[in-house]
Amino acid sequence: MSPLSRRCFLQQTFAATSGLLLAPSAHAVVACGDEAPPRGMPTEFQVACMTLPYAQFPLERALQGIQSAGYKFVAWGTTHRNRDERDEPVMAVDAPPDRARELARRCRDLGLEPLMMFSMIYPEHDDAEKIFTQRIKQAAAAGIPQILTFGHTEGDRQTVWVERFRRLAPIAVDKGVTIVVKQHGGTTGTGEACARIIREVRHASIRLNYDAGNVMDYLDVDPLPDLKACADLVHSFCIKDHRNWPRDEDCGPGYGEIDHYRLLAPLAFTGRKLPLCCENIFAPLVRRPTDPAQIDTLARRAREFLETVIAGLHA
Repeated sequence: MSPLSRRCFLQQTFAATSGLLLAPSAHAVVACGDEAPPRGMPTEFQVACMTLPYAQFPLERALQGIQSAGYKFVAWGTTHRNRDERDEPVMAVDAPPDRARELARRCRDLGLEPLMMFSMIYPEHDDAEKIFTQRIKQAAAAGIPQILTFGHTEGDRQTVWVERFRRLAPIAVDKGVTIVVKQHGGTTGTGEACARIIREVRHASIRLNYDAGNVMDYLDVDPLPDLKACADLVHSFCIKDHRNWPRDEDCGPGYGEIDHYRLLAPLAFTGRKLPLCCENIFAPLVRRPTDPAQIDTLARRAREFLETVIAGLHA
């Protein structure tokens, strides 16, 4: 008998002889499967803030705010409101790779290493392969290791996904880029569902991003057991918490119902670099701030919360 199973056996025997297992709701029931994962080399969690929370402000203000909030890493969002009150993409699909290289240089001049960019295209879209190929070139020029994508919340196009990812994978690996797929409702709403696609593709440049907030939001699924079913494929996280009460809404990490200690524990000792990109940093129930300085404060709080969780897991 292994030390773990022996300990569980003794604990359950003691509980049973005390009559505690007779009540199904008794808190003394031992959860033997909830042990910490085996310890290897600590994972280098890279805590980043997406520019997405600053979407109503110019991109430059977003980068300045993220830098002032103490981050060393950044993830490029989708669009930002420019000074003419128009929404502009962070990186247009048809932008030459040199433009991505220049934006990455501006980030690094602020002390921010870019880790991720959005594909801004569904894998099942008619132009997906063309646009993904252009995104791979942009990411490679910028030195960005990951391109984030996700599916439409309706429909079942998994066969199309597999075929296209198989064709894109050699292009991505040649450029040193990984395409990461996250959950977005529908048939790809859980990590386990996305993992089935990735396992069928069978290529190291197509991997999983885990978004626990989306798993709760779209499907009302507990992300903790779902993550365990696909943890071996997870190469980054979109950090987003979620509350079902008193109102159903996404929020910043630590404000919701997701236990981030348990969420990150299965990947705390991989020995790899693993981005944690804060997509939602806002407080629940209250209105989102219109002052960018208040967003800076929320960004700092999210970073400090995650760094506290990481320190605890690695202690």
